[in-house]
Amino acid sequence: MAKQQQLPTVTVKAEARWVRSSARKARIVLDNMRGRTVPEARTILRFTQRHVATDIEKVLHSAVSNAEANHGLIGDELVIAAAFANEGPTLKRFRPRARGRASQILKRTCHITILLGEDPKADARPKRRQAAPATTEVPATAATADKPKRAAKSRAKKKEAVA
Repeated sequence: MAKQQQLPTVTVKAEARWVRSSARKARIVLDNMRGRTVPEARTILRFTQRHVATDIEKVLHSAVSNAEANHGLIGDELVIAAAFANEGPTLKRFRPRARGRASQILKRTCHITILLGEDPKADARPKRRQAAPATTEVPATAATADKPKRAAKSRAKKKEAVA
């Protein structure tokens, strides 16, 4: 009996359809990312030399943007809950061969999907962004009054060190 994976309560989805790469090639890159945090996955994609990594990086960026804009989550604290590539339609083309024959070329496509969720290990940290506090302006006289005192103290310490 297969073990079923538990998905986090809040999941964010991004999908790229009809990507011009085979699903098999995309799955190789996605297997390295699954279960990792977003910064780790970005690093892996940046140094992966396969061409499909650029398309996967765009999908990951879209998923993080969706999480931040629609759910108020912090993008760098998310984990890749699921990442998979399904086969898309195959384009069939023909190439001329010797003696008047033709051979078929299959140009495969895939649909890449990434699901992001909250990190279950990061319970202590706040999971959602808080509203920005109202800014209060500090009077210019109070801000500048501290600076000469600090400078005087640091000069006095330097003189003691020299003496």
